[in-house]
Amino acid sequence: MNVEAYLRAAAASREERLRWWREARFGMFIHWGLYSQLGRNEWAMNRERIPRAEYEPLADTWRPAERPAREWARLAADAGMRYAVLTAKHHEGFCLWDTAQTDYNAVRRGPGRDLVGEFVEACREHGLKVGLYYSLMDWRHPDGVRCATDDAARRRFLDFTQGCVRELCTQYGPIDILWYDCHWPLRTPVQWESAEMNAMVRALQPGILINNRSMLNEDFGTPEEHVTPAAEGRAWEACMTLNGSWGYMPSAIDWRSVREILAMLRTAAAGGGNLLLNIGPRPDGSVPDEAVERLRTVGRWLGRYGDAVYGPLDRVAGRMEWMLTGQWTLRGNTAYYWVDRWPGTTLAIGGLQTPVRRATLLPNGTELIVEQSDRRLVLRGLPETSPDDIAGVAVIRLECDGPPRQVLGSGYETL
Repeated sequence: MNVEAYLRAAAASREERLRWWREARFGMFIHWGLYSQLGRNEWAMNRERIPRAEYEPLADTWRPAERPAREWARLAADAGMRYAVLTAKHHEGFCLWDTAQTDYNAVRRGPGRDLVGEFVEACREHGLKVGLYYSLMDWRHPDGVRCATDDAARRRFLDFTQGCVRELCTQYGPIDILWYDCHWPLRTPVQWESAEMNAMVRALQPGILINNRSMLNEDFGTPEEHVTPAAEGRAWEACMTLNGSWGYMPSAIDWRSVREILAMLRTAAAGGGNLLLNIGPRPDGSVPDEAVERLRTVGRWLGRYGDAVYGPLDRVAGRMEWMLTGQWTLRGNTAYYWVDRWPGTTLAIGGLQTPVRRATLLPNGTELIVEQSDRRLVLRGLPETSPDDIAGVAVIRLECDGPPRQVLGSGYETL
């Protein structure tokens, strides 16, 4: 297949397919597999060099609770997330659905049921878009390594891979996101037959979004563990852990605060991207209390200030400057100023070039007094302390005469 021709065809309907995703802004990543029983990170098999014969019995000892995906979906909805992505197969090679490609799967081994099917059903119950993660790399498959040096092994492994992906795209109704990971050990998309595989996916799921980890520049980029905006016009999604581990790891105690999560979400929204925030459920599928507490708190905050996050937003870069008391998101003629260091009863913003018609304090729309000169905006009538009792991150909405723009320059010439 001509890769460039395939990519041109895929790009033709991209913006239409991306519309819901760009407006959703916030999703849940779920890493759950045999490694959850070990509680030592999802890479334990590889990093500890656990032999297959020692690792595989985990497939028979895994006994998840009844339908934990309902808890995840409810939590995601409570958190203000609009979609969720589950690791249908991680690098360990264990499949969470009833695949015909291998008996190393959740239906034929310990769990005894289709965990992907339960996840899809739970997402739909709670109004979430459905994403499935699939690791191209496979530590357990006999051809997972030798496919790099043996053409016959590569053919067998590609047939296995394409068979798995086809099943995920045919057994569960509409799937909204296919999230590939780890293209090792093959080095090119031609070796992976990525264009052929993704063309098959798009034929089966015309509305699906595909990430960039099959070595093709598909629908969106995936910065990992850093929230870094992509080039303008490029859709992107930062995938982030809550505590430094994707899989369940009770010893990982450095949990991100609610304020950190909101800062990541603001950075993504301001840069035209999304935030995919991970939970690592326990082996039974329950979610650690630390994650539940933080996500529900974020959801309460979004219930008040979601207007500054959801829906079509403009990129901030090149339009606004960094500030000491907060940062920006933008939509059309409206600027949202996220105040995470409360200034007291008066807030001054330098360099705002666009006339401000009205300033209000969200969520109740309390009117603020606006005083504006050619180099300084002063807002008066604020409370003494931050009005946000959830995370200390309040939002002020500025309604302007045109698209907001801030120019501070060096600052010395205006003092």
